[in-house]
Amino acid sequence: MKTKKLINAGADAVDEMLQGVLAAHPEHLYAAEGMPRAIIARNGPRKGKVGLVIGGGSGHEPTFLGYVGKGLADAAAIGNVFASPPPDPIMACARAVDGGAGVLFMHGNYAGDVMNFDMAAEMLALDEIEVRTVLTTDDVASAPSDQGEKRRGVAGNVFIFKVAGAACDLLYSFDEVERAARHANARTYTMGVALSPCSLPQTLKPNFQIGEDEMEIGMGIHGEPGTARGPLKSADVVTDELMDNILREMKADRGDRVAVLVNSLGSTPMMELYIMMRRVKARLDDAGLIIHTSLVGNYCTSLEMAGASVTLMHLDDELRRLIDHPCDCAMFKR
Repeated sequence: MKTKKLINAGADAVDEMLQGVLAAHPEHLYAAEGMPRAIIARNGPRKGKVGLVIGGGSGHEPTFLGYVGKGLADAAAIGNVFASPPPDPIMACARAVDGGAGVLFMHGNYAGDVMNFDMAAEMLALDEIEVRTVLTTDDVASAPSDQGEKRRGVAGNVFIFKVAGAACDLLYSFDEVERAARHANARTYTMGVALSPCSLPQTLKPNFQIGEDEMEIGMGIHGEPGTARGPLKSADVVTDELMDNILREMKADRGDRVAVLVNSLGSTPMMELYIMMRRVKARLDDAGLIIHTSLVGNYCTSLEMAGASVTLMHLDDELRRLIDHPCDCAMFKR
């Protein structure tokens, strides 16, 4: 059975989306010359500033291109749906944002992204552009805690990119930007639940099968297997399971502050997200933790997948300052 989408040709969907984004947000974004999948911030890059390049596959909007702007990422390299961008747009992004202080690559821990961003970094070194990479690994369901380096990067990208972008905007040194980015990643925890599949524009077919009355805890944003599949449970029970896993890993003390993201995977409406947020707040209150800032909505999606994720960033004084630092992007402002 085919799904329904408001597209033209599936093969054209990404490029036509990017044309629409640039038409809607010309004050924030432009495409590098001859490279329509290298999206650059109009007001971010400048001399003496570490450039921040993020990127990955399409289908997760507003991640990645929605977070390109002053005070956050300087550029995003965009791939096909759920596929890494090739090296060329990544290099175009780096050249556009290089202010002479180095360029930081940040992306999720996926094999294709790792390979292509690393290839781009090697070629940029020939042009004497120094590149370093910080992978995001916030998905607690994707590997055990003692194998954190194997974890995937998911919705926690929003907070992790935000911290790194603020450090760049404040003209931290390259060493300090990298340190802040790694610190942010190490203190960010995400877990999600999927209720129904999504479908790629090229196939119009569900990318996995799940029963009408089932859910899957821990499923990845491309449909990667989760940790448990079973009958659909109430919002409070599901949220408790997500929070149990996150709080167990975070090991916060009473009185500590957190940033919270309750994120839709695409088709889950705001009503359901706020029901979950209500339970997240209750659990944090019980644990004696203080919400410093909260986001609820579509921040890192999987096309039209039904489901949601919860992210907590365990804040300290530095992370709190960087999370609060102003930014102005096409799809996100502080």
